[in-house]
Amino acid sequence: MRIIVVGNGGREHALAWKFTQSPGVDQVYCIPGNGGTATLERCQNIALSPEDFVGIAEFAQAKQVNLVVVGPEVPLALGITDVLTAKGLLVFGPTQAGAQIESSKTWAKELMEAAAVPTAKAQSFTDTALAVAYVKDQGAPIVIKADGLAAGKGVTVAETIEEAIAAITDVFSGKFGLAGAQVLIEDCLVGQEVSVLALTDGITLRPLLPAQDHKRIGEGDTGPNTGGMGVYAPVPLVTEALMDRIQTEILEPVLAELRSRQIDYRGVLYAGLMITPAGDPKVIEFNCRFGDPETQAILPLLETPLEQLAIACATQTLKTVGPIAWKTGVSACVVMAAGGYPGDYEKGYPITGLETLGGSSAAATVFHAGTRFQDGQILTDGGRVLAVNGLGLNFDQAFAQAYAAIAAIHFQDCYWRQDIGYRVRTQTPGSIP
Repeated sequence: MRIIVVGNGGREHALAWKFTQSPGVDQVYCIPGNGGTATLERCQNIALSPEDFVGIAEFAQAKQVNLVVVGPEVPLALGITDVLTAKGLLVFGPTQAGAQIESSKTWAKELMEAAAVPTAKAQSFTDTALAVAYVKDQGAPIVIKADGLAAGKGVTVAETIEEAIAAITDVFSGKFGLAGAQVLIEDCLVGQEVSVLALTDGITLRPLLPAQDHKRIGEGDTGPNTGGMGVYAPVPLVTEALMDRIQTEILEPVLAELRSRQIDYRGVLYAGLMITPAGDPKVIEFNCRFGDPETQAILPLLETPLEQLAIACATQTLKTVGPIAWKTGVSACVVMAAGGYPGDYEKGYPITGLETLGGSSAAATVFHAGTRFQDGQILTDGGRVLAVNGLGLNFDQAFAQAYAAIAAIHFQDCYWRQDIGYRVRTQTPGSIP
């Protein structure tokens, strides 16, 4: 079997890594891939843009590719699945119509309301003055969201009216490009955030293990939002009974509402949830693809061959696949970022220490997010540079493995949080040299 993975981040490295572990997969092509995928066996980086749909289709046809797996949200929002499917290719990922669940927060909120799923009260605006007036009337804390895709940086949880007004001004100033043509203002939900990614073929749903991501740049979950600074799975807070509620009260109603709109949604339906102090799940957002860095924590625990699940989703045969099998234990992932992220940062610094791990070890795996392979060297090439994953029978073991691997890796101005998973770790985080 030959598979294309579209994208160049940590999620795509994890997907390619998982596919190459299967004896049923002969070759993986990453478009364009990164420094990590460049060093995987049976994996080849292809110098095409994720948005060159015609080029990807021609390459896939020439190589007789069996499946195209789309990692990032932008190609999905631009309609890559529609284009490739029309050319006879099998694609894992929703159509452009389905991808609106992430590409427009206003559209997604309307969908949630139509499906009667629990979510925060919200209002959309295209005018600064009206948005500011609404915030002053509602008070703080309050959540300000750029409507479109902003790489995880278009959300501000404003603690004061002044902070909310500044966030609204940022959105309408063009800071987020076309994503800021509209702003969604929501009530602030309180509790613990949890990510539940479900595989679906448009009819059947199979949730993956719940994960908990740390989105803030600073320790203690402080500072600006990022794409994610670390994550662990599964989440003890999410019991089997709560997962059943998430499936029946949130995931299934949303999928049914998509079907009622004649949207054939195949791929990942990702629910970003707030678990309230009362234990009730409420939707913060939906995404149309695998999470990053959730994928890097979840896939190392997956026993069922990933390509079987992906093909079943793409061919609408997920019902025929048995229950998803998982390894015993837990998974912990810590992101190493470039200094200055999520603001301005430098690229092109050499990364050392990976050779001492061989890229991975029995207990720790290094997934490349923002790297490139150049002249025989791995260089930094993004804000979130590496995602270091550890496995263990408990979270203390898993995080110890991840942080031990981090201690062996270095690049200039590297930064990571030492408190990832503080809710589930019993050991006090130590200082990492």
